[in-house]
Amino acid sequence: MRKVFNFSAGPAMLPEEVLLQAQAEMLDWNHTGMSIMELGHRGPEFKEVADQAEADIRELMSIPKNYQVFFLPGGATAQFAMVPLNLFGKNKTADYIDTGVWSKKAIAEASRYGTVNIAAKTQHQDHLAFIPHQNAWQINSDAAYLHYTPNETIDGLQFHWVPQTGNVPLVADMTSMILSQPIDVSQYGIIYAGAQKNIGQAGITVVIIRDDLIGDPLPHTPTLYSYKLHAEHHSFYNTPPTYSWYIAGLVLAWMKRQGGVSAIYEKNKRNAAKLYAVIDDNQDFYLCKIMPENRSMLNVMFYLANEQLTPVFLEQAEKLGLTNLRGHRVSGGVRASIYNGMPEKGVDILADFMRDFVKRNG
Repeated sequence: MRKVFNFSAGPAMLPEEVLLQAQAEMLDWNHTGMSIMELGHRGPEFKEVADQAEADIRELMSIPKNYQVFFLPGGATAQFAMVPLNLFGKNKTADYIDTGVWSKKAIAEASRYGTVNIAAKTQHQDHLAFIPHQNAWQINSDAAYLHYTPNETIDGLQFHWVPQTGNVPLVADMTSMILSQPIDVSQYGIIYAGAQKNIGQAGITVVIIRDDLIGDPLPHTPTLYSYKLHAEHHSFYNTPPTYSWYIAGLVLAWMKRQGGVSAIYEKNKRNAAKLYAVIDDNQDFYLCKIMPENRSMLNVMFYLANEQLTPVFLEQAEKLGLTNLRGHRVSGGVRASIYNGMPEKGVDILADFMRDFVKRNG
């Protein structure tokens, strides 16, 4: 039985059931006499792992047939370059929504290859951050695509609606929210996500791309940054991160056993509601700086009104097995990341601790 609940923003807590299965299979996967890490990536054994992982994510997300699924190295950060390199085309201009640190990183990278139009950015009212609705955006009708980050992990800011872009492909960095709630994949041109929050361990990235967006990239694009090449080789142009792919497959199978994305979404909503209820019931003690309609379901970010109590809060929480609650170095404060692998018991203990901390220090 695990002794701590890991509230890290990533790499995140994995289901104990998955870790136990990986442990049991470490030395001998499927009676091969070899670890999964030792299997040839082009052999029939690993092909079975790869094919099942793709089949499971297609089922969980109801991915249409006219979309391809890649399992690639490089993390989501590599996609900051791959998206513009493959989608800019002749026009070399795209719209980006700036809602936080990860959006800014994507914008900076895309700006190296063409023109980026900041169609909208985070706004503030009464010291609370919010995302302006689409009717206030400055959209470029000639854009090759519109890119946004549905959930910004550092400040805990989330879209709870999907931008409507017409014929302009919608591109989403879903690293922190993929598989946490049902989505309609057909609304997107490209979805990409690093695995280390909701899918598995660090080292692999899932890219879901509509067939018509797979074409020739910009000249001088590095070979491994071509979507067309990965489509032709089914993610096996070079040796993939096989163990990360295997762990992702175990997590996807675990999600199916939990009842799929809809069931996990209900659990995630309950977890978030418990923590925000404590914050809202103690607004003179805990401060959330995000408008309620844009609060993240997965990264509950808050501050203590008395900042001197923050290190005390973190130290006492850790003694209870509530780890990695310190906010990002950019924003400080406290951040509870409650991705798919976080059981409700961990959130219940944290909520009880937060209430008790108020009683003892309020």
